[in-house]
Amino acid sequence: MERKNLWAPWRVEYIQGLSKSSVCFICHDLKKPQDDDKNLVLWRSDKSIVVLNRFPYNNGHLLIAPARHIADLEQASDEELLELTKLVRESKKALSLAIKPHGFNVGMNFGRCAGAGLPDHFHIHVVPRWDGDTNFMSVCTDTNVISQSLAELLKQLKQISKEHNLPSL
Repeated sequence: MERKNLWAPWRVEYIQGLSKSSVCFICHDLKKPQDDDKNLVLWRSDKSIVVLNRFPYNNGHLLIAPARHIADLEQASDEELLELTKLVRESKKALSLAIKPHGFNVGMNFGRCAGAGLPDHFHIHVVPRWDGDTNFMSVCTDTNVISQSLAELLKQLKQISKEHNLPSL
């Protein structure tokens, strides 16, 4: 039987970055609103930012983070926590309208050993899910199949946001 390869060259940036010093991409790379499309930023406010995950588990995987560089929930103000929670709601609404998932995983990781790829900047994952999306690819090969380009999804979500006045904070 001939062996076939499934190429995911976009993953090498993430893998190589694990051994580098931990520069916070949220604080360092996402500072300039004029670069939001290039940086896959969906929404931003004075208190928070919503960005498409460059290394998604599933199509539509969003990261929601406070604008301030804080590592844990205890450091967040009540106003920040309220806005972050509202952004989870608005993200679910936008993703539901745009790509119609069957459900969502919403979660937070604190510390590298807990799975936090960015342990020094607290953030929330919003991951759309579909019936049957966990299949042999993820179970046997530690590979995710992403069915839509990030740029295409960002454009779609921005259009949905405009049409439905999202986020409504």
